[in-house]
Amino acid sequence: MEQYKQEFIEFMVDSKVLKFGEFTLKSGRKSPFFMNAGAYVTGTQLRKLGEYYAKAIHDTYGDDFDVLFGPAYKGIPLSVATAMAYSELYGKDVKYCSNRKEEKDHGDVGILLGHKLQDGDRVIMIEDVTTSGKSMEETVPIVRAQANVEIKGLIVSLNRMERGKGDKCALDEVAEVYGFPTAAIVNMAEVTEHLYNKPYKGEVIINDTLKSAIDAYYEQYGAK
Repeated sequence: MEQYKQEFIEFMVDSKVLKFGEFTLKSGRKSPFFMNAGAYVTGTQLRKLGEYYAKAIHDTYGDDFDVLFGPAYKGIPLSVATAMAYSELYGKDVKYCSNRKEEKDHGDVGILLGHKLQDGDRVIMIEDVTTSGKSMEETVPIVRAQANVEIKGLIVSLNRMERGKGDKCALDEVAEVYGFPTAAIVNMAEVTEHLYNKPYKGEVIINDTLKSAIDAYYEQYGAK
């Protein structure tokens, strides 16, 4: 596993973004783990988060894009932080763009924040996590309605690797429906591999009991 992925897993734990226990998801599923990107609240956290996204984008998609699009609302700081990090790390100045929940009819008018999409723009969508694909269902039509753009792909921070609406994981479903590739900084298999029975700051995050709960969850809800 790449070094930045290992560091990102530990960063999620340190930031209390990735938690383990028993959580009821919006879907009603009882999950032994939960990710809340809203827990990234400091400047230092956002700077580091942008760097991890930038490394994953560069690793997955290269420099073949012009715009980072972050769906409102959580995608807004993600797109900004990642655009800044990409410039610092790779010397490429990319634009950020996000949508508003409601179109503005005065001043900076329209549905978009940041860069106004133009024909020929190569866009990477950026999100925190995709569990059902609903966000893409809402925002892909908005992006494609603004201009004749090419969506190069979607990047999220964590692939939960569980079934979406069908038997495939939500990321695979998005790729199938919209015709662009999808990727994550890390997936739950990598998280489990890195943390299972390995002390981190004096504590074993995933012990045998928790590992059994994770395995049971994937037996029931794991994607094919």
